[in-house]
Amino acid sequence: MTAVVAVDLGKTGCRAVLWRGAESSPSVSSVAGAPGLAAPDGVAAARAAVRAAVEPLLRERGGARPEAVLVGAAGAASAPAASRALAGALLEDLPVDDAAVTSDAVTAHAGALGGRAGVVLAIGTGSVAVGIGADRTYARVDGWGPLLGDDGSGARIGTAGLRAALRAHDGRGPATALLDAATRLFGDPERLPATVGGDGNPARTAASFAPEVARAADAGDAVASAIVREAAADLAETALAAAGRIVSDGGPLPLAVTGGLTGLGPALTAPLTAALTGSGLPVRLTSALGDPLDGARLLAVDRSTPHARLVVRVHRTAATPLPPAPANPPARA
Repeated sequence: MTAVVAVDLGKTGCRAVLWRGAESSPSVSSVAGAPGLAAPDGVAAARAAVRAAVEPLLRERGGARPEAVLVGAAGAASAPAASRALAGALLEDLPVDDAAVTSDAVTAHAGALGGRAGVVLAIGTGSVAVGIGADRTYARVDGWGPLLGDDGSGARIGTAGLRAALRAHDGRGPATALLDAATRLFGDPERLPATVGGDGNPARTAASFAPEVARAADAGDAVASAIVREAAADLAETALAAAGRIVSDGGPLPLAVTGGLTGLGPALTAPLTAALTGSGLPVRLTSALGDPLDGARLLAVDRSTPHARLVVRVHRTAATPLPPAPANPPARA
C-alpha cells in the first residue's frame, strides 16, 4: 500500500500521521495550529505548522519515504490560491511526489462518512457543514470565520462566555459563574481583551473558554445554559441548511457530527441532537466512521470519491527536485 502523510490543520492544533499500510498503527504528531489559510500570512503559518508536525514522522526509523501528503486546512475553502501556494511550498519542504490541500471540512466529511454522500457538521474552533449528494452536488454552509460566521463554534461559545463574564464584571449583565471561570483561566478581567488577542490567534484563545461555558451550563448557570442552547440551535441550522441543498439517493441523508467541540458533552450535544432529529427533514443521524485524519488519508490515495474536485493537487516535476529528508537530531551524551 502507498505510504502517505495525512494532516489535519486547524486553528487550534495541527495533527499529522504517516500511514505505511493497512496493518500499520500510525503515531500522531501534534503541534499548535495556524490562523487559517485566508488569514494574513496564512500560507506561511500553515507551512510552518505542517512542517513542524510532519518532520518528526519522517525521522522515524525504518519508514519508507511517503509518496504523497494531503492537508485538510482551515480556511482552504475560501482561499483556493493560498491552497495551491501551500501545496507547492510543501513540495519544496517534504520528500513527496504529490502534495494536496483541501478544506479541513472536506477531510472531515470524507473521514466521517467513508467517502460516501451525506452531510457532516464539523465543529471545533470554527464550524462548517459540508453536504455531498448522491449526484455529487456539493454544498458548504458557514465556515466564514469568527468575525462573519462560524456560528455555534467553539470560538463563538467562548467569546459569548467571555462577553457575559465582562458584562457581569461591569454590572451590565446578570451574575454568572463565568466571571469566576474567566478570572481563573485568564487572570484580571480588566486585562482580558489584551490576553485574548495576545497570541495572534484570538479565535483559538476564545475557544479555549468553551469547555468552561459547558461546565457552567452543566452546573445550572442560566447565562451559560442560554449560550450553549443558542450555539446548538445555530449548529443545527447550519447542518440542516446543507442537507436541504443536496440530493439524496431516495432515502434519508446520513448526517454525522464530528470535531473537538463534541467533547463538550450533553450540554451541547443533547439540544443539538434534539434540533436535528426534530427538524422534519429526511436526515438520519449516524456516528462518524473516522476523523479528519482518516479522511485525509482516504483522499490522498483515492481520487474517485465525490470529494476529488474539491482537492488542489500539485505533482513534482523535474524542475522541483526532491528535498532531503529531515536529519535525525544528534544523540545526547
